[in-house]
Amino acid sequence: MPEVSRFLGIVIAMYYSEHCPPHFHARYGENRASFSIEELKIMEGSMPKRVVSLIIEWAFEHRQELLDNWELARRKEQLKSIEPLV
Repeated sequence: MPEVSRFLGIVIAMYYSEHCPPHFHARYGENRASFSIEELKIMEGSMPKRVVSLIIEWAFEHRQELLDNWELARRKEQLKSIEPLV
């Protein structure tokens, strides 16, 4: 799974050939979740609330970059790194 960003112990990644709707995956320790890019909410899995808040804040700032990477992934092209949350 190609990693697109990493910050505060959170790893953000996307799979190639994924199903719709557009989404990304997050890992934090043993926690795993997938997030809808358009709705910015958890689709599957779970995370601590404070981590979810950080992920949502980051995704809101980088929503277009996430959508661009979603299209790259669907075409099986190299994904672009996205700046971490600072």
